[in-house]
Amino acid sequence: MIKRFQLTIDHHEKYSLHCFGIHSLILPFNGRLCTKKYRAFIDNIVAVGTGQALDIGRRGDADVVFVHDKVAEEKFVAEGFADKRIEVMYNDFVLIGPKSDPAKIAGGKDIQTALKKIADSKSTFVSRGDKSGTHAAELRYWKGADIAVSANLPWYKETGSGMGPALNTASGMNGYILSDRATWLTFKNRGDLAILVQGDPKLFNQYGVMLVSSAKHPNVKKAEGQAFVDWITSKEGQDTIASYKVGGEQLFFPNAKK
Repeated sequence: MIKRFQLTIDHHEKYSLHCFGIHSLILPFNGRLCTKKYRAFIDNIVAVGTGQALDIGRRGDADVVFVHDKVAEEKFVAEGFADKRIEVMYNDFVLIGPKSDPAKIAGGKDIQTALKKIADSKSTFVSRGDKSGTHAAELRYWKGADIAVSANLPWYKETGSGMGPALNTASGMNGYILSDRATWLTFKNRGDLAILVQGDPKLFNQYGVMLVSSAKHPNVKKAEGQAFVDWITSKEGQDTIASYKVGGEQLFFPNAKK
């Protein structure tokens, strides 16, 4: 009997990597399975934001976590819940906003300067507010801009939801929002929204994979989880990531180091 393992990931629509990222690698992908020999191992994919994914890993209720918050991942390793984090792929964040651009940020390449202008103009900003990797990045950018944000600010709207619903809210409110580029490229209900700020090196968005420690949680299916980690960081896995495009545009860029 094939032993099975549980993979906990960050999920885009309902958090990160939905319908085009890890789901497409493990489940049907461009008309093929990522690899039949590993597909059989997958028992359950739990699609949650980075913070929740790491908490599930801490409880030992997942064998592999695949997320995108380097600071939180390094803390996870430091706490002993994984032996190491392995970088898999990257994309970038973009700052979305209404074409009318009341904060006058269009064309900028500095995320912190843009956020200062949004705060100074008290223009509507929609935050996921869900402890996801995207939310963590957003909070780091606000902190870097020396701006304290909270739900008490009338112009700062926390949705407590995933990327897709948050983008829908921003579209409905004609507000600004931070998004990963992959979700934006697949988002249909754009309304008057467009990418206004991009290209800042701080907007780099790295994804990492970690095998949950079997020393910490003896129930972890180490061999099966390691098989997936080995595949996603192999040439086959990396080529699969690179080959996936939407509208001719590549969504993720492999950068695993072997």
